[in-house]
Amino acid sequence: MAPTLQHLIVPYAATIAPLTGQDSQLPALPRLARLLARLEQQETDAGDEYSLSPPHERVLARALGLPTTDGAIPWAAWQAGERQQACAWFTPCHWQASMDQVTLQPPESLDLPEVESRELFEALRPWAEEDGITLHFESATRWRAVGPAFADLPWASLDRVAHRQLDAWLPNGGQLPQARALLRLQNEAQMLFYTHPLNDRRAARGLASINGFWISGTGAWDGQALPAPRVAASLRAPALRGDLPRWAEAWVQLEQDEIAPLLAAAEGGAAVRLTLCGERNAISWASGLPAKPGALSRLRGLFQRQRPLDLTQLLSQL
Repeated sequence: MAPTLQHLIVPYAATIAPLTGQDSQLPALPRLARLLARLEQQETDAGDEYSLSPPHERVLARALGLPTTDGAIPWAAWQAGERQQACAWFTPCHWQASMDQVTLQPPESLDLPEVESRELFEALRPWAEEDGITLHFESATRWRAVGPAFADLPWASLDRVAHRQLDAWLPNGGQLPQARALLRLQNEAQMLFYTHPLNDRRAARGLASINGFWISGTGAWDGQALPAPRVAASLRAPALRGDLPRWAEAWVQLEQDEIAPLLAAAEGGAAVRLTLCGERNAISWASGLPAKPGALSRLRGLFQRQRPLDLTQLLSQL
């Protein structure tokens, strides 16, 4: 029997923000260098920063055996164990409007307790039902929506829009007719939430309003999935905020918490796989598998010659 493969996926191993300035210099990551020196590059998941599904979602979906259609990976159905019915996540958030753009602030940055989230959930539920959508309260930051509207409906991942402009990510109702009712529901929610007493109470406490929701994780799931690899989530928040010093600090902690055990397993002869994901591409390395030739093979030679890891050079490929 083949040994169980230990697979670690690292989202936001690189960001689209440039690594410039003294405060943005990455520290040495010796365990990562040692691990990559032992592994063979296997494949690259190539894309760009405009895909609806970021690289780490594509890689995870492929590892699980889920559909990988851009913007239509059925995360809501899979995570909820909902079989055969199309689902989506509704994420309550703050749409921050300025003179020339609207930016989305995700709930984890908004101090949204469950009791307040439930108030808005109950306010939106009858409006959703009029459109044939059933809402289920999963947590303060995520409501599950069920209905045929979410079948074959691409929508940008929350990770694509958190702390970023929305105009490029909202579907075009003229080109995507099945999105029109949902775009209308989003507009109705903005008006409904704007006048909700909850936001007056939040304003009195100096908190941003919850004035909308984002749709993501759309699609139906057939109930089949492979064992999930481990996903290291600690780089996500500072990367999305564009906080490069904190992102670099998170890399040091991640190397200790996640890379070190994987390195120990590899040195002990275990089959391991490491996938580093940026906002454009993802690259996988593995042990015990034949290497595939590729444009990044020169990096493997770099590590195998025992040179210090130039993480900035590596991350530029992501």
